[in-house]
Amino acid sequence: MMKVATADGVAVPEATDLDLVDRYKYGDEQAFEEIYQRYATMVYNLCFRLSGNPDEASDLSQEVFVRIFRHLAKFRGGSTLKTWIYRVTLNHCRSRLGRKRPEPQPLTGPEGETVREIEDPRRNPEDRAVAESEGRLVAAALARLPGRFREAVTLRDLEDLSYQEIAAILRVRIGTVRSRIARGRERLRDVLESGELLPERSLRAAPREEMV
Repeated sequence: MMKVATADGVAVPEATDLDLVDRYKYGDEQAFEEIYQRYATMVYNLCFRLSGNPDEASDLSQEVFVRIFRHLAKFRGGSTLKTWIYRVTLNHCRSRLGRKRPEPQPLTGPEGETVREIEDPRRNPEDRAVAESEGRLVAAALARLPGRFREAVTLRDLEDLSYQEIAAILRVRIGTVRSRIARGRERLRDVLESGELLPERSLRAAPREEMV
């Protein structure tokens, strides 16, 4: 258990998620602020990866925490708080985004220059997802995947969750999670190797999302 130092220098155990939930249920609003600080980045990142737009991700994140604030008192501990917050975030993004395809991110380098080449297109999706220089390509490619595959690949390869955690969040069997991730990675690889993300082609309208 992690410990934090108090004003007098004495180390005390850091509050667990369940401790914070219990404090919130008894009217301690500071507990919610601590939950927000603990999970704000996680929620924003997932909203951004599913929406593909930083401004929309910011709005979605705020709406998610409004929902968490309203419903946290009903949390019974059937899963971890982290899993529950992931589920709330995912469901809200599904509701707000619907069948809208996320906007592909602009293919620009760290100094704002246009990316003209995709190096080593045969590298697997996992390597692309964790390599900072390839992150924008993966974000743009994810925008072209059907929702269920985009969610599974995002939770596994970008959020680094276990198959068990993803199954709990999506409320599906682990076998279904494995299948969606495998198929999503395959389609992601196809997009990355197809050349569709080159600047001169990225301006074209994205195809309609298929039914799966």
